Amino acid sequence: MSSAHPDSPANTAIDDPRDPDTGTLQALLDGDTFAPWVRQLQLRVEQVFEGEVQLALPVTAHHVHGAGVLCGQAMMSAADTAMVLAVCTTTGGFTPMTTVQLHTSFLRPISGDSGQARVTARVLRKGESLVFGEIEVADARGALAAHATTTYALL
Repeated sequence: MSSAHPDSPANTAIDDPRDPDTGTLQALLDGDTFAPWVRQLQLRVEQVFEGEVQLALPVTAHHVHGAGVLCGQAMMSAADTAMVLAVCTTTGGFTPMTTVQLHTSFLRPISGDSGQARVTARVLRKGESLVFGEIEVADARGALAAHATTTYALL
């Protein structure tokens, strides 16, 4: 991570080389940290800031249900995964954690032919044992399709 998110003054540049960058977080996604079916989502790390991660979720036939839209399960899995990576930016790398709660509101469908969705996860507050965050899933045009709030326990 070389810079802070330009729209978030609370986020600061990270000078510690142990903190994850785009390549480090992509390696976590592609390695054994996540379950094999999560890797099948084909998530790509696009941007990393302290406390914030943006992923691309390809919208493929594998992720689309019978109504021709991206399924909610794929969006929720991508949101949960993005938040784990956002937490990693605040802990100096991966640390064991578990989802305590994930509340998702679906606001509009994402068409099965849209190409990709953007998943942005932000840490709102990190304590010693709990982390609170929010995640937005947007379609290729940037329209908000889902919003989630979440709590993680650091193990």
